[in-house]
Amino acid sequence: METQFLNTFVTVVDQGSMAAAARVLNVTPAAVAQQIRTLERELGATLIARVGRTVSVTEQGSRILERSRELLRSVSDLRSVANDSAVSGELRLGACPTALAGMLPDVLARMVDAFPQINVFIKPGYSVDLYRAVEAGDLDAAVVLQAPFPLPKTCEWLLLREEPLIVLAPKSMAGRDPHDLLATEPLIRYDRNQWGGRQADDYLRANDIVPRERFELNALNAIAVMVDRGLGVSLVPDWAQPWPEGLQLARIPLPNPAVPRRIGIVWSRSSVRVRLVTVLLQESRKAMQANPR
Repeated sequence: METQFLNTFVTVVDQGSMAAAARVLNVTPAAVAQQIRTLERELGATLIARVGRTVSVTEQGSRILERSRELLRSVSDLRSVANDSAVSGELRLGACPTALAGMLPDVLARMVDAFPQINVFIKPGYSVDLYRAVEAGDLDAAVVLQAPFPLPKTCEWLLLREEPLIVLAPKSMAGRDPHDLLATEPLIRYDRNQWGGRQADDYLRANDIVPRERFELNALNAIAVMVDRGLGVSLVPDWAQPWPEGLQLARIPLPNPAVPRRIGIVWSRSSVRVRLVTVLLQESRKAMQANPR
């Protein structure tokens, strides 16, 4: 069986049409259709249902879709292991929301510029879920918040960035005392059920501040927009740029600095793609040195 045909099948499913898959694969739609028919004959099952110009995966196709993805990743791993003189293959990487929008694009730009044969699969998610995925071997590494628990011996951690807590307020309130703002203005709370939000909650408790709660959410960019619109103030980490444009905000430091939010990379020692992880670590350090904000 040609693994290329499996790749074509997965691409058709992901793209939703033969024509779109053909553009991605740089072949003709007729060639895509031929490869799918050949694969279906070899497997003795219909994998793709054609409806006009679009396609959908059949029940039989759904059964083999994830296995096909795993097989293609394994082939990529074999290529990486065999080509010992070149850094190539697919890195499976997780990223928490703020890292995905802020830090990671600079790191990826450096990686693909230095090592163009690298492919990267990126899984967005919350830090707690990404830690589990790295430990289980589903991901090679993840850019996440530092865990509030000891890591298993199979994993390593590299600190990339520390983000102190600040009071985020409308620009018109820039001269006011941060504790007074937290106690008197409506609070847009950073979700205390998430690791980053717990640090803010701990600070409020430690300083005996009882806020006037109005909203609670786990979306820092959205919190910034809500503060700009005059809906309240917030206690948040001073997260990495880019921030939403055009906002009139004051970032006010705290009088009693708290433990900062720490973001870094967790990775599995046992990954067969350890050379790709090493490149990720190397380029991440360079990116942070070049752009500390």
